[in-house]
Amino acid sequence: MSSLPGSFAGLGRHFHRPIYFSLVTITTLWTMSLLTAAIQDGGITPLELVLLILYAILMLWINASFWTAALGFVRLLRHQNDADTFGEAAPASPDESDGPFKTALVMPVYNEDPERVFAGLRAMYQSLVETGRHQGFEIFILSDTRDPDTWVREEWEWRRWAQELGHPARIFYRNRVENTARKSGNLAEFCRRWGGRYRYMIVLDADSIMCGTTLVEMVRRMEADRRLALIQVPPVPVNRSSLFARMLQFAGSLYGRMFAAGLAYWQQDTANFWGHNAIIRVRPFAQHCGLPQLPGREPFGGDILSHDFVEAALLARAGWKVRLADDLGGSYEEIPPTLIDYAKRDRRWCQGNLQHTRLILARHFKSLSRIHFAMGVMSYLASPLWLLFLIATGVEAYFRSLTVPVYFFGNNVLPVWPESYAVEMATVLWVTLTMLFLPKLLALILLAVKRDLAPRFGGLARATISVVIESLLSVLLAPVLMLFQSKFVAAILLRTTVGWPTQERGDHQTGFAEAFGAHAVHTLIAAVVGVVTYVYVPDFFWWFTPVLAGLALSIPVSMITSRTSLGLLARRAGLFLTPAESDEPRVLRLLDDNLAASQPTPQTTGRDLWSWAVVEPSAYALHASLLPDENPSRRRRHALEGIIFKLQDEGPQSLNTAEKRALLSHRDGLYELHTQLWAGAEPPVSVQRLN
Repeated sequence: MSSLPGSFAGLGRHFHRPIYFSLVTITTLWTMSLLTAAIQDGGITPLELVLLILYAILMLWINASFWTAALGFVRLLRHQNDADTFGEAAPASPDESDGPFKTALVMPVYNEDPERVFAGLRAMYQSLVETGRHQGFEIFILSDTRDPDTWVREEWEWRRWAQELGHPARIFYRNRVENTARKSGNLAEFCRRWGGRYRYMIVLDADSIMCGTTLVEMVRRMEADRRLALIQVPPVPVNRSSLFARMLQFAGSLYGRMFAAGLAYWQQDTANFWGHNAIIRVRPFAQHCGLPQLPGREPFGGDILSHDFVEAALLARAGWKVRLADDLGGSYEEIPPTLIDYAKRDRRWCQGNLQHTRLILARHFKSLSRIHFAMGVMSYLASPLWLLFLIATGVEAYFRSLTVPVYFFGNNVLPVWPESYAVEMATVLWVTLTMLFLPKLLALILLAVKRDLAPRFGGLARATISVVIESLLSVLLAPVLMLFQSKFVAAILLRTTVGWPTQERGDHQTGFAEAFGAHAVHTLIAAVVGVVTYVYVPDFFWWFTPVLAGLALSIPVSMITSRTSLGLLARRAGLFLTPAESDEPRVLRLLDDNLAASQPTPQTTGRDLWSWAVVEPSAYALHASLLPDENPSRRRRHALEGIIFKLQDEGPQSLNTAEKRALLSHRDGLYELHTQLWAGAEPPVSVQRLN
C-alpha cells in the first residue's frame, strides 16, 4: 500500500487493520473447525471442551504472530532498498535537523558495568560527531546504582570523559538517593528537573547502541510531524559470542525485521513502546505519562513495572501518534548470553506484563492499546496454557485408550469398525507446525529473491543450514522455556515478587552445577512423564517425544549452547552470521575500540572504590560535589554516626553494602568522616585500613 501515490496510499492504510484482524480471525476459526472434527464423537465431553477452549486461545496467539510475519514478508518483498534496515540510516540533508532545541540522550543505569556503559555512550557520541550534528545532543547518565563501588566508578568514568571533551560540557551524571519507581521513576525525575530544556529525549538501555545518522534521522522525523510523540526503532541483537546468543542474534536479524514490518503494517499510528532505542517528545510525555500506583500490593499492585506499554497507551489516548520505524536501521542491543540468563530476564519481565491484566479494561484507552496489553500478558500466559493443553491432551488420550471398541452389535452380521481420527489429528498437528515454522521459510525466500541480502547472512546455503539448526535447537529449548515461564506465572499468581535484579550481559559459560540446579527438575519431569505415558498411553508417547526430549536433554543443551567456543566456531563456518558481523557498522567498531582502550586507573587497582571516595581528597571532592543538598533528620544523623564509629572501631570489612551506600549518600556524614581521618598529623588506624 505504501507505494500508492497521494490519497490512495492514505485510503489504503484504513484497510490495514481490517485485513490483518480478518485474516487472524478466519484462520483461527478454520483451525478450530479441524480440531472439532477430530475430537467430536457422539458429542463433546467436558474435557474435550477444555481442549477446544485452550486450543482456540493458543491458535489465536499463533495466528496473530503468523500473519504479522506474513504481512511483513509482503512489505519487505515490495521494498526496493533494504540497506537502511540493516545498517545506518542515510544522513539527513543539512537543513532538516537544525534547530535551536536540543535532544537529550538518556541512559538509566542500575548496577551496570561502568566500562561498558561509557564505552557505548562514547561510541554513540563519536558517531554523532561524525555526522556534524552532535551539538544538538546532550547526554544524561541517570544512575540508580546501589552498589557503592560501581557508583564511585561511574563518577570517575563520567569525570574523565567530561574532562576529555572540555567545555561546554555535554555529558551529565547524577545518582538518585532513592530509586523510587525504578526506571519509570528515574525518567519521571529527569522530566521534572531537566525536561523543559529539551524538545526530545532518546531513551536508551545500558546495552543500547545507536548510530549517529539514525539519531539524527529520528529527530528529523519528529520535526516533520508535530503530532508524533514517539518513534520506536527496532533494536537488533549484537555482540554476544555464545552459541545460544548467536542463534538468537541470527533469528532477530533474519526474522525480526519481518515481524517489525508486519507490526508497523497493522499498528500504524498506535504502535507500542519497547522501553529503549526510541525517541520521545518530552512535553506530551511529561503531561500524559505520569504512572499511577496500582491499588493493592505486589505483584499485581504497586509500581507499574512494564511502564513502556502503558506510556505508549497514554500517549495514544491523549491523541498523539506512536509509530514503529521498521525501515530505520542502526539500532542495536545486547542479549543474555545463556539459556539460564535468558530465563532470569523473563522472570523480571513476566511480573510487569501480567500487571497489564488490570489495565486491559481500564477506561479511555484505545482498542489497539488494549490489544497491546493483552498481547503482553499472552506472551507469558501462553506457556502455562500450552502446558495445560498438553496435560489435557494426554488425559484425553488415556481415556480414549480405555474405551473398548464394539465390533458387533444389533443385527449386524459384519463387524462395524470404530472410526479413526488419526488423519484429522495429524492434520491439526501439521497445520499448527506450519503456522509456527512457515515464517522461517518466508525469511529464506526473501534472501533468495533479494540476492544482495543473502551474502550478509553468509550466503543462502549457509543461512538455510543456520535456520535448520536454529529450528531444531528451538524445538529442544521450547519445552524448557515453557516450564520456566509456567513456574514464573505460578509464582506471581501466588503473590511472589521478583524485585529488580541486575541483568547479566557479558559472555560467560554455564557450568554443570548451575545447569543441574536450574534443570534437574526438568529432567526429572521428563523421566516421570515419559515412563507414565509409555506405559499407559503408548500411542501418545511417540507424539510427545519432542517435548520429552527437550526436557530430558535440558542440562547438556543448556551447557553446550552457552559455550563461546562453539559460537565462534559457528561464525568461522559462516553459520548464524548476521549483517552486523559480516559488515560491522561503524558505531559497533567504535564500541570495540572504546572497550579495548578502557583500563582501570592506577589509583583504584586492587582496592575498594568506595573507600577511595572516602579517603582520597580528589575522589572525595568529586563524589561530595555530586551529592544533592539535604537536611538530614536527627535520627539519620545518629545512624550515620553509628556507621562511622563502626568503621573506625572494626574496619571497613565490618560494613555491609547498605551501610557503605548510606555513608556515601550523605554529604554531612561523609565530610565528618573525611575530616576525622585527616585531622591528625599521623593517619589513624582506620585510614591505614582503608588504604
